[in-house]
Amino acid sequence: MIQITLPDGATKQVEAKSTPYDVAKGISEGLARNVISAKFNDTTVEATTPLTTDGNLTLYTWNTDEGKKAFWHSTSHVVAQALEELYPGIKLTIGPAIENGFYYDVDFGSHTISEKDFPEIEKKALDIARGKHDFKMRSVTKSDALAYYKEQDNMYKVELIDNLTDGDITFCDHSSFTDLCRGGHIPNTGIIKAIKLLSVAGAYWRGDENNKQLTRVYGISFPKQKELTEYLQLLEEAKKRDHRKLGKELELFTFSQKVGQGLPLWLPKGAALRERLEDFLKKAQKKAGYEMVVTPHIGQKELYVTSGHYAKYGEDSFQPITTPKEDEEFLLKPMNCPHHCEIYNTSPFSYKDLPKRYAEFGTVYRYEQSGELHGLTRVRGFTQDDAHIFCTPDQLSDEFKNVIDLTLYVLGSLGFENFTAQVSVRDLEKPEKYIGDAANWEKAEQAIINAAKEKGLNFVIETGEAAFYGPKLDFMVKDALGRNWQLGTIQVDYNLPERFDLTYKGSDNELHRPVMIHRAPFGSMERFVALLLEHTGGNFPLWLIPKQAIVLPVSEKHEKYAEKVLKSLENNEIRALIDNRNETVGKKIREAELKKIPFMLIVGENEEVENTIAVRRHGGEDIGTLTIANFSDLVSKEISSTLKSF
Repeated sequence: MIQITLPDGATKQVEAKSTPYDVAKGISEGLARNVISAKFNDTTVEATTPLTTDGNLTLYTWNTDEGKKAFWHSTSHVVAQALEELYPGIKLTIGPAIENGFYYDVDFGSHTISEKDFPEIEKKALDIARGKHDFKMRSVTKSDALAYYKEQDNMYKVELIDNLTDGDITFCDHSSFTDLCRGGHIPNTGIIKAIKLLSVAGAYWRGDENNKQLTRVYGISFPKQKELTEYLQLLEEAKKRDHRKLGKELELFTFSQKVGQGLPLWLPKGAALRERLEDFLKKAQKKAGYEMVVTPHIGQKELYVTSGHYAKYGEDSFQPITTPKEDEEFLLKPMNCPHHCEIYNTSPFSYKDLPKRYAEFGTVYRYEQSGELHGLTRVRGFTQDDAHIFCTPDQLSDEFKNVIDLTLYVLGSLGFENFTAQVSVRDLEKPEKYIGDAANWEKAEQAIINAAKEKGLNFVIETGEAAFYGPKLDFMVKDALGRNWQLGTIQVDYNLPERFDLTYKGSDNELHRPVMIHRAPFGSMERFVALLLEHTGGNFPLWLIPKQAIVLPVSEKHEKYAEKVLKSLENNEIRALIDNRNETVGKKIREAELKKIPFMLIVGENEEVENTIAVRRHGGEDIGTLTIANFSDLVSKEISSTLKSF
């Protein structure tokens, strides 16, 4: 007998070689029917894997992230088999699960594939799935694995195997198909009821543009056809909300090939929107005791060598800028924190002077690969709402909790109410990924966990997701379409103060190291605006939207009154404009709807006589006839209901 410990601490005595499925069946028949994968002692296993030792077992169903990962990875095997049968001679490379679905990178050789081929591939894949073939893992020696793929002339798999250790190599079989695989599958193909291929794209082998370009086939699958139908409807809604589409329609930003890929140009309306976001945060920061600083867009290479950023991000940075002076090199800054460390170093501080809170909307640059650029969400130049707090160890807890309050205020005021906090800690098995003393890491991680508990946050702990210099608390926000995004982040850092020799004089008259908190509630202005666009569909909160109202005169003879209305609105700090084109009111309303202007104020003869406006809300609601004062009160109340005080 062996002892199995479940996530809730409950234990089960089962016979050795029992499977996760057997354990699930011992709990309930319903659970057993739904188990599709499992984790045993931190290793992903199949639901049919025999368990031979005592250990911790987590059972995964479709309703868990890990369950979906196993489901989608298994489907990638099925789709790969379909591709091999339809396109003989192709070379398969890798086919992992991703956040939504899976992909498989394929060398199609002389074959070509496009979206018109998707229905045939989907049909073939579903025919295979209906065969209810079991997924079976088997260990293979390195020599046998190499021989297998050399016989198939698949040098991609050979290259992968060359980098593996003999004894750790496994194949997965189902039906007549075999693939090099580490595991993590559903019990059999019959569980897959719906498959949809989504797109094809080019992808360099192993992400290296010097290697051959492969074809990446993206897809998704579900255990019920109904779920696929709902997902496709969600995709259509996502297309309507695509920030690149809305950004163009609302005249917020653009890109220019002459300026360069990944370098956004903010148009007047977008720049005004950014300015309001910045003013909103600056006002809250001022109340919280932050001081604004400004640092240059470049710094000497040595600055980032000292901070450790050059060693960790040098390959993803723009190449060094050389000057006429021998051996002098500068970098476009990839981070603001080294600059802020140097600001702190300009003056001696005592414990009475701390905390020091430096904030900056600082633009940073990273050379993302062109294939990874995507609108505003992945760019090469972006502005962070960065701040760094230098405090004593005793102040750390309160300062961290104050930053949580600020982040919650920002997210709440912009309609991001549904989120999970993620405590990102280091991977103890990969110490080479991090810098600094293990004891300091332990203190920093515990400080974040304690703060999250004290603030009552719903949080999870993710191993291996920490920054290289310290653990962090990320806010994983769910948008209106149910998608998860990482927005605000708070990080605790004992390492940069050490690297920059930052000190303060304690009450004992001795020099001590401050603790550093990195924080960015928006993350980056570019990415935040993109996600806000998609979350709201362009219907920004009233306090933020570029134009809150548009005045629509019924005819030319009412234009003077429209001008009077506009001036009154501006005096009441309402952002508005006039559409005085020689068009029908109906057409003006339709175009104002497309521009997502919250209020349409129609003025004609009756309104001019009564000194009122006829108010129509975006979306079609007729509010009725109001005075300017009443309309101003309406706007003020709506803003105060969303823009909470800090």
